[in-house]
Amino acid sequence: MKTLVVFYSRTGFTKKVCLELAVKLQAEVEEIIDTKSRKGPIGWLYAGRDATRKLSTLIAQTQKDPAQYDLVVLGTPVWAWTLTPAIRTYLGQNKGKIKKSAFLCTMGGSGDDGAFKGMEELLGQKPAAVLALKTKQVAGSQYAAELDRFAEQLLR
Repeated sequence: MKTLVVFYSRTGFTKKVCLELAVKLQAEVEEIIDTKSRKGPIGWLYAGRDATRKLSTLIAQTQKDPAQYDLVVLGTPVWAWTLTPAIRTYLGQNKGKIKKSAFLCTMGGSGDDGAFKGMEELLGQKPAAVLALKTKQVAGSQYAAELDRFAEQLLR
């Protein structure tokens, strides 16, 4: 099964998990780049505001066509109990091209339900599997078993 792992990461937690997952799935990787600066405290505030308002953003041109893959895993941090504007934009640009999907998120404490629901609505399909990890799990490298189970689900 040809797999693509697509993700956006502001602080590196989502990126870390998605890169490990890509190795387990022998998948190709596409990192989404938000052209709007989200760095520092001001960037963090604008990020939360934009996510709350369910705004899209301008992303750098992607290199891989999701229509060429059997499975696309989408990874996002949770901002304000929803998905990031960068992943919102990617899904808007690629709706109809993704045959089968799975969702992954990292979060400070909660919000995975809102993020996954938003992704499902934007994509117009239910995911094959979902994985939600707290940033403290990722920071402490305490998520290996959950990531393994997620990868096993996707490889079936």
